[in-house]
Amino acid sequence: MHRSIEILIGRLITDDAFRRFLLGDLTTTLLLAGEWGLQLSDNEVRGLAATDPRVWDRIAGEIDARLHTPGVAA
Repeated sequence: MHRSIEILIGRLITDDAFRRFLLGDLTTTLLLAGEWGLQLSDNEVRGLAATDPRVWDRIAGEIDARLHTPGVAA
């Protein structure tokens, strides 16, 4: 697995504002990922786009609240 996808998934499940931002406009967010230093392969982008977006909220709900960042998105 590419390091950038690991970082992005980690942020999805710990950063509530980022998750809302990403899920609000997945395509734009993934296009902006390169500007944040996250180089995603076409396969990774397709995989994220094909993932049920509700999974990120479910996972975030399962981790301890101390691991969440309720701050401002990107």
